Amino acid sequence: MVVTLIGFRGAGKSSVAPRLAARLGWDWIDADAELTRRLGRSIPDIFAREGEAAFRRYEADLLAELCSRDRLVIAAGGGAVLNAETRRRAQAAGPVVWLRASIETIWSRIGHDLGVGGGRPALTSLDPRAEVELLLTQREPLYAEAASIVVETDDRSVDDLVRTIADQLPIPPEMTA
Repeated sequence: MVVTLIGFRGAGKSSVAPRLAARLGWDWIDADAELTRRLGRSIPDIFAREGEAAFRRYEADLLAELCSRDRLVIAAGGGAVLNAETRRRAQAAGPVVWLRASIETIWSRIGHDLGVGGGRPALTSLDPRAEVELLLTQREPLYAEAASIVVETDDRSVDDLVRTIADQLPIPPEMTA
């Protein structure tokens, strides 16, 4: 079984995944970090040199591999849900948890990391906040479609989120530490 955390950039996936995995006694992986490690390049570099379509292919291939593992918590990239096959694979592998955050929470967490020189690639020609608003509006239906569990992250600690998620996971006791 695999637990896949989905949600927009800054929703808390990379913070929640290691703590949830520790609580379950499982492994965890941040898909974006693993992809950059394997390719030896940053995500903005991949976007700049090869484009978003190439990045999404790499992402889908990695997530297909990760979803075939067992006892794993995946912090998926914010756009991983754009691929219908990735959504299907994640659902087949186990619970998919949407860490849902408001635009205000997302902006407060990632606004400094966008734009020229930021660690995240621009995906549109819009100003950074307008881009976040547009992409969140486009992706929310896909997050909702993929999710078996939805957890609101606004004004909540990581420990509180981990407890809330763990309490809702349909994991038999023999699969936890």
